[in-house]
Amino acid sequence: MSRITSGVRRRGPMAAERTYWFPAKRYGWGWGWPSAWQGGVVLACFFALVAAGFFFFPPRAHAAAFVLYLVALVALLIAVCWVKGEPPRWRSGE
Repeated sequence: MSRITSGVRRRGPMAAERTYWFPAKRYGWGWGWPSAWQGGVVLACFFALVAAGFFFFPPRAHAAAFVLYLVALVALLIAVCWVKGEPPRWRSGE
């Protein structure tokens, strides 16, 4: 059964911790290498899709299409990191 306490739904005596797929970098802004297998799958798919882009949009023949394809892939990766990663902020190694 679940209990509702001040608008937050909990199961059991303790709330489940959120598991981040991408931890925050120690220095700077952004995310580091994946810390969960799901993040590893996302990153592997990203690299596979980048490699596939060389075949679907050869850079010499379709440079603009290739660049737009890469921009879309990077935007998608950033969106996944934003949703499934630690909240980004500037860090100085603390």
